Amino acid sequence: VQLQASGGGLVQAGGSLRLSCATSGRTFTNYRLAWFRQAPGKEREFVAAITWNLGTTSYADSVKGRFTISRDNAKKTFYLDMNSLKPDDTAVYYCAAGTHWPYDRYWGQGTQVTVSS
Repeated sequence: VQLQASGGGLVQAGGSLRLSCATSGRTFTNYRLAWFRQAPGKEREFVAAITWNLGTTSYADSVKGRFTISRDNAKKTFYLDMNSLKPDDTAVYYCAAGTHWPYDRYWGQGTQVTVSS
C-alpha cells in the first residue's frame, strides 16, 4: 500500500496551493483519508479528513473556511485545497489513511509547504 503526497511549494501569504495524495495497493472502503502537518519544533497535528465512501469531511478549527479536502474515487486520489494561506500554515504536510482515529494505518511521505509573509 502506498500513499504518495505531492503539490507542496513556496507561496506568499494569501496565496493558494493544492496538495494531492495518490493511493495504490488497496481500496479504501470504510477508511478515512486525512492530512496532517508538522511545523518545525511542533507536534504533528490533524488538518482535515474525508471518508472514502460518503465524502464526509472534518477540519481542524485553524483551517476551517480556508482549506477543503476532497477525493476522486476513480483516480484513487484525495486532495487538500489550501486558500488564504498564512505563514503559520508552514509545515510538512502528510497524507494518511485509517479506519479510526488517528487514521494512521498508512502514511505517505511529507510534502513541504512554505508560506512567506
